[in-house]
Amino acid sequence: MEKKIYELILKNRSYRGYDEARSITEDEILYFIDCARLSASSVNKQPLKYLPLFEKEDTDKMLPLTRWARGLPQMKLPHDGMAPTGYIVICLDMNIADSENAFPKDIGIAAQSILLAATEAGLGGCMIGNFTPSEVKQAFSLPENISPKLVVALGKPAEKIVITEIENGDDTNYYRDENDVHYVPKRKLKDVIIYEK
Repeated sequence: MEKKIYELILKNRSYRGYDEARSITEDEILYFIDCARLSASSVNKQPLKYLPLFEKEDTDKMLPLTRWARGLPQMKLPHDGMAPTGYIVICLDMNIADSENAFPKDIGIAAQSILLAATEAGLGGCMIGNFTPSEVKQAFSLPENISPKLVVALGKPAEKIVITEIENGDDTNYYRDENDVHYVPKRKLKDVIIYEK
């Protein structure tokens, strides 16, 4: 059995360092949004709207509005000179959605579709939930009915991420070594399968 999607998932990590020399084009970012648009939506309501940011002026404006890597509070990430060169802000259209907390599955599915498409294109990204929606809304003059829910950073990865397997009960917190290599502990397959008794 070919494992193309498996390989894509392995490459699709939460990158927090990018090659700023590689910009994201409008065509690329619209393709990633198109992949999200065509993904599954609860009761096919399609309440999501997307803010594409790929011009340097806009990406520079977005960076300070995001807070990265809560699991590494002692570090400032991304490091200087390693910022994303694109973002997609996934928003709820409150003229369509029933409430501010509606459609969390749609948001997750859309973000994963964006990131898998970016990974396939040789890029990478990171989902960022740690931001203040009102600040993003004000910074980019979003209409009243548009509510930012998730920021997806994009760019060409410029850091090494290593997946490690851990034993049941081991710490799942990610960490970095003295060479700035990022380690992501994952539970073993046998430890996440529930067998009927």
